[in-house]
Amino acid sequence: MEEEEEEALCYLDRVLEEEEVFEFGDGELEPITPTCRQFKGDIEKGLEMKKLVLSGFLASEEIYINQLEALLLPMRPLKATATTSQPVLTIQQVETIFYKIQDISDIHKEFYDALLPNIQQWDEKVTVGHLFQKLASQLGVYKAFVDNYKVALETAEKCSNANSQFQNISENLKVKGPKDSKDCTTTVSMETLLYKPIDRVTRSTLVLHDLLKHTPKDHPDFPLLQDALRISQNFLSSINEEIDPRRTAVTTPKGEARQLVKDGFLVEVSESSRKVRHLFLFTDLLLCAKMKKTAVGRHQQYECKWYIPLADLTFQTLDESDSCPSIHVIPEHEIEEMKIKISLLKSEIQKEKKTPKSQNRVDRLRKKMNEQESWLLLQSPTIPFRIHNKHGKSYLFLLSSDYERSEWRESIQKLQKKDLQACLLSSVELQVLTSSCFKLRTVHNIPLTSNKDDEESPGLYGFLHVIVHSAKGFKDSANLYCTLEVDSYGYFVSKAKTRVFRDTAEPQWNEEFEIELEGSQYLRILCYEKCYDKSMLNKDDNEIVDKIMGKGQVQLDPQTVQSKNWHMDVIEMNGIKVEFSMKFTSRDLSLKRTPSKKQSGVFGVKINVVTKRERSKVPYIVRQCIEEVEKRGIDEVGIYRISGVATDIQALKTAFDTNTKDILVMLSDMDINAIAGTLKLYFRELPEPLLTDRLYPAFMEGIALSDPAAKENCMMHLLRSLPDPNLMTFLTLLEHLKRVAEKEPINKMSLHNLATVFGPTLLRPSESESTKGQHITSASDIWSHDVMAQVQVLLYYLQHPPISFAELKRNTLYFSTDV
Repeated sequence: MEEEEEEALCYLDRVLEEEEVFEFGDGELEPITPTCRQFKGDIEKGLEMKKLVLSGFLASEEIYINQLEALLLPMRPLKATATTSQPVLTIQQVETIFYKIQDISDIHKEFYDALLPNIQQWDEKVTVGHLFQKLASQLGVYKAFVDNYKVALETAEKCSNANSQFQNISENLKVKGPKDSKDCTTTVSMETLLYKPIDRVTRSTLVLHDLLKHTPKDHPDFPLLQDALRISQNFLSSINEEIDPRRTAVTTPKGEARQLVKDGFLVEVSESSRKVRHLFLFTDLLLCAKMKKTAVGRHQQYECKWYIPLADLTFQTLDESDSCPSIHVIPEHEIEEMKIKISLLKSEIQKEKKTPKSQNRVDRLRKKMNEQESWLLLQSPTIPFRIHNKHGKSYLFLLSSDYERSEWRESIQKLQKKDLQACLLSSVELQVLTSSCFKLRTVHNIPLTSNKDDEESPGLYGFLHVIVHSAKGFKDSANLYCTLEVDSYGYFVSKAKTRVFRDTAEPQWNEEFEIELEGSQYLRILCYEKCYDKSMLNKDDNEIVDKIMGKGQVQLDPQTVQSKNWHMDVIEMNGIKVEFSMKFTSRDLSLKRTPSKKQSGVFGVKINVVTKRERSKVPYIVRQCIEEVEKRGIDEVGIYRISGVATDIQALKTAFDTNTKDILVMLSDMDINAIAGTLKLYFRELPEPLLTDRLYPAFMEGIALSDPAAKENCMMHLLRSLPDPNLMTFLTLLEHLKRVAEKEPINKMSLHNLATVFGPTLLRPSESESTKGQHITSASDIWSHDVMAQVQVLLYYLQHPPISFAELKRNTLYFSTDV
């Protein structure tokens, strides 16, 4: 960490240790004494914390202004000498290097001078939101700075190489420290200082997060700070795809500027096995490396596996290749099982951390989790990304996200538009370049939870409701649709897809989706043009031939999303604007079984009440949904796993609840995934699970039995113990799911996949039962608790030979237990 950053952090530490706050600028802050800390409630505590956050930010703001001043100091004499007979730089070079620095400095001086008196006269009535809102509204100046940043750096470097006087100036800029710091000045390079404005926007965004956390929602500052945060986050998203300037150092063969544009971890298929590689995209070549094994204490190094000059690189399709390496694909149920194991390990680690002297056990558990997450990241990706050296061989990578594949493609194609010449590196040059990768890389670790700090956000667990409203900005009419991706376990997964809106330049989807989040932090939206030309279809099932028209992502900020109201937003992508809304339901709320207040419907009403009213053995909704799925959905890929449109599911729910006469017509017209989703929702909203709260502990004990005969007796006895409507409904569903699994080669839904989808829905106890005798510490604990056992119970019955209601009731009870 640099010295000036240490100054700011040390200052904040002193504030938090309740020492007197030092003066800033021309004014002084009131000392924060221990008596001020006797908070009289959450509001006072929040306001005191808010003041601490602001005090620390003000300290770093002073340092930032001093850094900008240090940059501006040589600008004036350089500009003055530019018109003399012995100029150090030309006027144009000065204006390029110092572009917008003066404007940025003026903005922050004004902000500092306005914020200081507010902290000096601090009380609950003080408002600062308008100052941050104004600061955020001036980010256009920063955008201009960012757009010029690369040119500024390149110009400074060229001038430094050409003029020793300027080199001396640029390497020895003096930055004043805070007024009461021991060291008056620090020496910093111009390159370091030119990066500070970009770094400042990120810091300001983090401070806005903290301020919102400690600002009551009814305080006048709250909406203003929210607005400032929204503007800042959108700005950060817009510049995130720019090259990270700190990592674009020139790594040279003579005079040749070679910069790192993009890097990341990808899975390569090599000799029919999967290997994790670190891919580095430079301005003229693509380099694939792996991390060398090194002795403890030695610096880590990369080993180059291969490289391709961009002038020789093409994107190969399967049709063009002579042969495609065989890819072993892990069954989806094994992937799901591993996720559950990882989640259980996370819960165990959290519990162990609260136990004294448990560090060794925590380390062992972390190591185990690291191994399991590594396996998951290696085995999960299935989307092929093929690249080809036209003078050599082809390479195949597997990605989990079409968004990621598109990013790599676009980055390479953008560089290929330049006049590139094929480069052949000598062994020494290749060694130098590979060695530089360790310093230049922007992605330092494989994205495992175990690599994250404990303080880092664990992400959101629960359900994200997203309405994709519309899009505009297309130049021509087309057949358009969107897909939604979220991250979990270190990689992105496609979760939902809108219908195709045909022959339009302004699609109006207005479709709602419910997306399950498993520690997610980002939502991605991709917009495609649908291809109906069969001649363009690729042989590879995983190859998407539809054209990506645009893509974008938003951070799932818990403070913004976790509101009862819908949060509307817009993602801008390649000139296209997609409008969407979202709201989040945490897992502890979404897992609640809430009985319906209206007993006249079917959702949220006890199953025996419904069957008695209908004079049926199995509820009408269950029979009709099963019939429709078997009629036209049994061959549908991912049936019961793919989300249906939430608005369609809601319409069917209302129709069944009100016993609409047109229900059969609605079912025949409705998307089959919405019908499958309605059936799942019915079982999820039962006031108690289909297999009952009373028998839940016995099901958990029965599935854990080791002796097959004892398990058989116990599991059959438990079925006999169910009320007749529950048993009949369960057996009907069981046979239906078996028929679905018979079509696994077509629909990709195995018995295990179906057990994963339905197990928790049919067994998860109601809230009062699930929390008896246990203390659940987090949303992820709730999710992991007993899920594996619930899946195993349903899988046991799915793998069992056919079970008939009459035989169950007729058979003698061999196994007796008090249930």
